[in-house]
Amino acid sequence: MATSASTAAVDPPRSALRRQLDRWLFRLGAPERGPIELAQRRIYVLPSRAGLVFAVALVVMLLASINYSLSLGYGLAFLLAGAGVASILHAYRNLLGLRLRPGRCEPVFCGETASFGLVVENPRAARRPALSLRLGTRHTRFELAPGETRDVQVPAATHRRGLTQPGRMVLETYWPLGLIRAWSVFVPDMRCVVYPAPEATPPPLPPDGEAEGRGRATSRPGDDDFAGLRAHQRADSPRHVAWKVLARGGPLLTKQFSGEAGADLDLAWERLPAHLDTEARLSRLAAWLLAAERSGRRYALRLPTVVCPPGHGHEHLHRCLRELALHGSARQENDR
Repeated sequence: MATSASTAAVDPPRSALRRQLDRWLFRLGAPERGPIELAQRRIYVLPSRAGLVFAVALVVMLLASINYSLSLGYGLAFLLAGAGVASILHAYRNLLGLRLRPGRCEPVFCGETASFGLVVENPRAARRPALSLRLGTRHTRFELAPGETRDVQVPAATHRRGLTQPGRMVLETYWPLGLIRAWSVFVPDMRCVVYPAPEATPPPLPPDGEAEGRGRATSRPGDDDFAGLRAHQRADSPRHVAWKVLARGGPLLTKQFSGEAGADLDLAWERLPAHLDTEARLSRLAAWLLAAERSGRRYALRLPTVVCPPGHGHEHLHRCLRELALHGSARQENDR
């Protein structure tokens, strides 16, 4: 399990020499917000492995034609060489003018596969076949129709919680013959929130908060008796919406019910066992948050520097998990 919050790239840390070569060869600097347009100076072209083998074969054919004075050999060698040279232009033009914008990346738990989205736009009235977007060792292959804009998802493994950046990405093509590789290197400005991995076998949820007692009749939301209407919230269940009021032209309201309900769950950092380290505490709290959400009860999260008031629903859950992911991070205050 990771022992600290992460704001590093998904890929394993690169050496200082690799980073210096990237800056010098590809002029890579700070992450780019976009749109990133692949102009002439951003596209690099070199023979592929197949292209090098092809070049060696052409040299052998040319030497054999010279040695044996084969006119047809000369013609075949120069014809194939011309096709190879023409493929340089086609590979280069397959990337020229493409526009890239950072897309969305849904939060994941540590150890799961993150999916970084990159919006690729083809402004030309020409098809862009056989494109490949690479992040580390993972490839996503796609093609673009004339004028098409596509959201391309690139998978990446996650190893640490926190705000994770993809780092160096490569868009490349071997079209049309596979003899030439044209590529462009860029660093998009995008981040993915990686939640702590939930504890595999957590203990049961802690008892209800003592301030409100246990199991007594309260005016807390339940499902027994109708208690009135209130303003609708995004996390409310659709079956509790006052549809009749809305049909008569009224505002969007939610029905409230009173019943027998327990107190809010108080998931507090300081109440965890003292022998648990930081990451173990975060993993247990993540597991408890998921269990509390499944139970349908309201819950609060209390960390040393952050307090999330009692709530329930998808948005509240992800807010609490995000606070766990950013705990101890220098960027926590800036990214909230």
